[in-house]
Parts: sequence; C-alpha cells; structure tokens
Amino acid sequence: MHIIDSHFHWWPRSVFDKLCKRKDYPKARVNQKNNNTGFSGGGYDYMRSADAGQHLNSWAEWFDLDKQFEYMDKLGHRVDVVCSIGPFSVSFSDMPLDEGRDYAVMWNEEMAAAQKKYPGRLWASAAVPLQDTQVAIEVVDDAVNRLGLMGVNLPGSVGEDARIDAERLQPFYAHCAKLGLPLFLHPTDVVFQDMLDGYNGALHLSLGRVIEVSVAAMRLILSGTMERHPDLKIVMSHTGGALPYQAGRMDKNSKAAKLPKPVTDYMKRMYTDTVSPHSAGIKFAIDYFGIDHVMYGTDYPCWDPSPCLKLIEDITLTPAQKQKLFYDNARRILNLRDPAPAKKTTKREPALA
Repeated sequence: MHIIDSHFHWWPRSVFDKLCKRKDYPKARVNQKNNNTGFSGGGYDYMRSADAGQHLNSWAEWFDLDKQFEYMDKLGHRVDVVCSIGPFSVSFSDMPLDEGRDYAVMWNEEMAAAQKKYPGRLWASAAVPLQDTQVAIEVVDDAVNRLGLMGVNLPGSVGEDARIDAERLQPFYAHCAKLGLPLFLHPTDVVFQDMLDGYNGALHLSLGRVIEVSVAAMRLILSGTMERHPDLKIVMSHTGGALPYQAGRMDKNSKAAKLPKPVTDYMKRMYTDTVSPHSAGIKFAIDYFGIDHVMYGTDYPCWDPSPCLKLIEDITLTPAQKQKLFYDNARRILNLRDPAPAKKTTKREPALA
C-alpha cells in the first residue's frame, strides 16, 4: 500500500548547533546517552529559560532523514512523509523578533532542501515567528513562494504571550486561509509543563500536551477565529486531543461565547491524525470527525509506526476507507503536489560561420 504519514518529524542539526552557541535563553546543548534511564542520546536538550521545568529532549533518530526512510522502507509499504515541527515550533516565538525570523527562515530553507532531495516523497511545513503579525505573514509568504513549503506550524502557545487567539493574529489567520494553507496545531512545552511537573515528565507528556492542544483549538473556536475565517484549515494533532471525547460538554458550557453555531460545528471542520497508542481512540476520532477528516500519522520518531499500523488493523474499515485514511485524505487536505518534471533541453547545432 502507498501511505502518507501526515505527522512526521525530522529536525535539521544545523539549527540546533546554532542554538548551542547562544549564551542567553532559549538555547540548546548536546545530550549524552544515559544507561540508567535508557535514553539513547545523540540529540539535544532545548531549554526555554533558566527556570523552565522538563527540557525538550531529542535523540539521534530525529536528525538522520536517510535512516528514517530506511526504517520506513522496512514496514512493507511505500511511505511518504509530511514534516511538521512539533513541540519545538514555539521556539521561534521565544526569541527576540529578528532572531526568531532568522531561525525560522533557516529552518524553512533546510525543509526546502529536504523536499528537493526527496521529491514526491517528502513535503514540509514552515516555521513562523508569531511575536509580530506582519513578520509572521512575511515569513509565510517567503516559505510558500520562494521555498515551496506546503503548510504552516502553529504552536499551542506563542512564546511569552500564551494565547494563539490574540486579536493581533487575526490578519495572520486570514492570510493563511486565503492561501489555503493547512495549519498544523501541535502542543508545546510551555503553559502546562511547569503546572504538571514531577514524575520525570510523565504527567506532562501523557496529559499536559493533550490538554494544551485542546485548549488551543477551543481558543480558535471561542474567539470567533473559525467563524471569521471559514476557509481556515486547522490540523489538530493526536486524534483531536480531548475534544472529541468531551464534545457534549463543549457545546453545553460554551454558550457564553455567543457563537452563531454550536462549538462542535467548528470542531468538525478541523482535521486530525491517528496518533493515539490506543485503537479505540483512533476509531473514535474516525467516528467523530468522519473518515474524510482523519489522516494516518505516527508522530515518528516519538512513536513507532509499526504498532500504529497494527492498531489500525484492529479497526474495521473498508478498502475505500483505508485508501482515504492512508493516502487520499492527506493529498486532498494538505494539497500535496508532485514536483514538476524536469524540463528537457534540446541540444542546439552550432551556428554556421
């Protein structure tokens, strides 16, 4: 089967090597293998601030695209991938504006180079600094028009200003909607990280990120952002967070926002993936959002694609539904296009003397 993994992470080392040279926060450091915890190392620890709790850790697998594809090739399917940033997407809004813009452009250029290296097998979305709305729009235009990236990463929180529903960002959302760009909404390690501390990060990783992506999506709904921009295309990570399972509560307790439609109408306009280590969770996402709004995704290398495939096998789906889930939906929702074939050049005869 031909598969598109809509939730895939590859990070360029060049960006993190540059972050390691920063003296002020945020910054990074190379991490090491830890035999006591089983951590494999070979990546980086990213630190937002001196007093931040659990650091964002990565390991070697995040940074070797060739090896990632080698692993995908062992799954028995042709697997194409869509690169999104994940929790690191907030970092571009953590820095001073000029640096955030420069790091975002650097990231986007690395993504464009990967697209060029793997034409038709890898598509990538753009990093955007959100401290300044006009700069965010300019970076989006550069990523799409110059570099050919296919979407935008939207962190669940925006640096020191944790609210992605800020009025100042409405022109940014309007611009992304006008361009038809999917916005990949992914939790960060900002708002709930320190609140849900302890247990070596287990509470935050298992619950905090799910809460954050759910809160972020609800902010986009309750603020009227989804109402004002009917073409806005939000791709929620992790099977929609907690929202599908609490949909009735969302409708019941959201009347004070005075929206013209029930909250669930806006929720069902969103899209999601199959990132849930639980077949019942994947099935419920498909049942709630509808088969046309769910795309296969693994969160690799955070999660192994092999058990994800096995969990989906436990769900009763028709061949047509599997075709949508594994391939067709991603092509349609994310507007994925194959690269244009190289132009043939004809050899010209030398001019006569």
